[in-house]
Amino acid sequence: MRIGIVKEIYRYAVKSMAGEMLDDCTVGTSGIPGDRGWAIRDETTGEITNGKHFPLLMRTAARYREPPAAGFIPHVDMIFPDGTTIGSDATEVNERLTELLGKPVSLWPQQPAENLEHYRRKTKTARVFGRFARFRAFRAALPTLTSFGPAHEQLREAFSRESGEPVPDLSALPVHILEFTSPPGTYFDAFPIHVLTTASLEVMARLNPGATWDVRRFRPNFLIETEPHIRGLVEAEWEERKLRIGNAELKCEIPTPRCGMTIQAQAGLEKEPGILRTIVRDADQNLGIYASVVSPGEVRVGDVVELG
Repeated sequence: MRIGIVKEIYRYAVKSMAGEMLDDCTVGTSGIPGDRGWAIRDETTGEITNGKHFPLLMRTAARYREPPAAGFIPHVDMIFPDGTTIGSDATEVNERLTELLGKPVSLWPQQPAENLEHYRRKTKTARVFGRFARFRAFRAALPTLTSFGPAHEQLREAFSRESGEPVPDLSALPVHILEFTSPPGTYFDAFPIHVLTTASLEVMARLNPGATWDVRRFRPNFLIETEPHIRGLVEAEWEERKLRIGNAELKCEIPTPRCGMTIQAQAGLEKEPGILRTIVRDADQNLGIYASVVSPGEVRVGDVVELG
């Protein structure tokens, strides 16, 4: 069933920094080559970090100097909020990033999946949950286990939930996300592809017309312009279904749970806390859908998108 066309394609060279809009891309088994190819590590905690913890990252942009490819992550140039530029190969890059963010940090390209310590979360809760997450019964109990105590407070903080707001169901996320900051070998939050539709953005704009529902707040890889008759938060109904974009085929996995990154200021966008409050209240905490890659292929702006 035809649901629309590819309106925009995005690749994010550095996790949490502003991305690059593309006319076309290759979709490989691990997503778009170079997407989240670099990330910032918080040297105080020893963990890979993001815009939830360092909102200034979202006012910084990054661009590759040459096209990335599978297994090849080129250097990037980062444009700071004041307009200055620094390259990932500059000797003072970590010093400059530390000055910008106000805490000791370092810039890292993707590391091999075997380097588990690079991706591992450092908290005691993560170590415990990671150890038991392989057991199905434990994963099924996660909603209960995270409804009280330190785990609940950490989850509320991670997803920027206010008192009385629900928190995401961790049992729906990939099992390794409990132990690692991203799937080892990548800097994705959970899955290699993120899809968002204009239909969903239109719903949210009607629910909260005073907010700016700019696609950049939600960092999809593909923004789909849906057919005029398709309305509603349609991605929420796509779990387990196949999506053909260009000549690539995706499997829709889970709706995308939203956190405080959506509200932060970016170039041309003010901070808007109401964005997240509306998503939590009116969209079951989610906006967009995560996907994995079934069949690699090429995708161009304007390509037809079909739902199987």
